[in-house]
Amino acid sequence: MAENGRPAGGLEGKAVLVTGGGTGIGRACAAACAADGAAVTICGRTESKLEDAAKRIRQDSGNGGSVQIIVADVTQEDDVKAAVDTALEPTGRLDGCVANAGGGGGMGPYQVLEQTEFLRVLHLNVLGTMLCIKHTVPHMVEAGGGSFVGMSSIAGHLTHPYFGAYCAGKAGIEAMMRNAADEFGASRVRFNAIAPGFIATEIMEGVPRDSETYRSYIENTPMADVGEPEDVGALARFLIGPESRWITGTCIDIDGGQHLRRGPDFGPFIAPTLGPDVMRGKLPS
Repeated sequence: MAENGRPAGGLEGKAVLVTGGGTGIGRACAAACAADGAAVTICGRTESKLEDAAKRIRQDSGNGGSVQIIVADVTQEDDVKAAVDTALEPTGRLDGCVANAGGGGGMGPYQVLEQTEFLRVLHLNVLGTMLCIKHTVPHMVEAGGGSFVGMSSIAGHLTHPYFGAYCAGKAGIEAMMRNAADEFGASRVRFNAIAPGFIATEIMEGVPRDSETYRSYIENTPMADVGEPEDVGALARFLIGPESRWITGTCIDIDGGQHLRRGPDFGPFIAPTLGPDVMRGKLPS
């Protein structure tokens, strides 16, 4: 995007798949790519959200871009393959993928975490991203190169106490980006991760702005504010596009500088339910 907010172009003729594209960061990534001319396919688990996102993206795309939708769960391999096949339809090729689908859950000290929930979060983040790599790489190689963007978090490399599997899952995404960049560099397929901090999405609206947890974010962010989905979308568009042709195997923090300090304190959210002894590592009585 140009500085005035109008489409700058540069992605005309490119086809891009964005997973988790129905809301928040995913929708912003899709919008940024479509606004600069890409044929974007968004997928997610809820058709109504995808339809709403596509409508909004079409209203904003002004440089020949397009958007189409497909319902898909990234933890299901057949769904991922179907999403990739759909992304090939507009141009007959695939040039980029933003593997944004992910999420957390099962918060608490490790001794109270449940195996089923821990694995669900790992599957959503790690398995979902791996399946996207598996099914997009051959098409990007065939196209002569491409760009894959994995959606990590500052929780992937900055401690976030009580976040459970989320931290491990995001760290796994960063590791996959580094290894895939090494594996497929000779084929001109690039892999990079984005690590957002607090971004004002629907999910983060659950953190009250008058809470200790929110203050912990602001106090540990040098720029003393929170980011917007469009901030992440602009970075994803840069990494997908030709401007980043010599960047691969890295992770870029987009967090107002929070990675320079420390992660948030969600203790006040959890402690009232679990009690101080459990928070220190004891089993519930």
